[in-house]
Amino acid sequence: MIGLVVNPVAGVGGPAGLAGSDGADVQRLAVSRGAHSRAQERATVALRVLAARHPALVIATVAGAMGADAVRAAGLEAWVVYDPASASQSPTTASDTSAAVAALAAAGATLILVAGGDGTLRDAAAGLAGAAPQPAVLGIPSGVKMYSPVFAVSPRAAGSLAADWVDGDLPTTEREVLDIDEAAMRRARVDPQLFGMLRVPFRVGRTQARKAATPASEAAAVAAAARGAVSRMRPGVRYLLGPGGTTAEIARQLGIAKSPLGVDVILDGRQLLRSASEEQLLEEIARGPAQAVVTVIGGQGFLLGRGNQQLSAAVINALGDDPLLVVAPEQKIIDLQGRPLIVETGDPVVDQKLSGHISIITGAVTTSLYAVAAPDLVT
Repeated sequence: MIGLVVNPVAGVGGPAGLAGSDGADVQRLAVSRGAHSRAQERATVALRVLAARHPALVIATVAGAMGADAVRAAGLEAWVVYDPASASQSPTTASDTSAAVAALAAAGATLILVAGGDGTLRDAAAGLAGAAPQPAVLGIPSGVKMYSPVFAVSPRAAGSLAADWVDGDLPTTEREVLDIDEAAMRRARVDPQLFGMLRVPFRVGRTQARKAATPASEAAAVAAAARGAVSRMRPGVRYLLGPGGTTAEIARQLGIAKSPLGVDVILDGRQLLRSASEEQLLEEIARGPAQAVVTVIGGQGFLLGRGNQQLSAAVINALGDDPLLVVAPEQKIIDLQGRPLIVETGDPVVDQKLSGHISIITGAVTTSLYAVAAPDLVT
């Protein structure tokens, strides 16, 4: 039996430039900046893939926005085994996520799909502590950070893995549930902590890897790659400087105090905006030529879709035919062992447009041509 839990506010802080979605105050601020969660939409996408192969499937789930709405939108039958309203709690609390996965496990779900981010999967792991037998869990990527290796590479990949699970043809592996203190993250202290282990369905290219930090020994290589990027910046172009250690080094070389994990707008060496939202980025792009500066997430290989949701499909489209300036030390590319870089904006047309090969600035005067793929083309 397949179960589903959706965190209805997961990822709402990403497009708003808030580096996370934890806490009611952050969620309200994100909404005031025009952001909305795409967790239900992403859960529905995953379930439609599942429904195409198993149209008569009944999905054990949670009432309303925490699952049943997405199940019905996908054309499947929902069996509601937990109703947060009956517990007189908000349907978006951490305790409701924990209680929901516990109820699904008790109802006999062998695989629980969880739409959210690292914090949501942390709550799911807490809810399954001591459960016997322990169901498998798979994250439908819907949050901001998603450092944990418990997520599918895309919602469609999650649906395909779930369909494979129903067919009985999918191994599992123990994977870490990682999360960070978002308040500390906004002060540039990124220190993922282990919060448990989950049994995760695994298929090469369909389940994402754990984020790998850049070793301190790579500092010189990062600095060289950043110099190469700075030397290629053109007058009159607005650069949307995304999050990451390499982009932080670019800002340092420009003499700019970069936001720790936001997207900043730079023009002719001046910082126009710090930690801009998706709406603000679109406004800046409308004022003149612009390009997004992004780096590679170590270990995972993502360029877009993990931690930089401000650089949305709409933003990428607005940037035109040459939207990305990619910079990364060469070792990050080597560590991928030939796996392509991944772009996951949530818009398959945009992801396909970005697929192919891209030039990566790897040093002061060096570049590398490397493959880029939409997540649903990764094999």
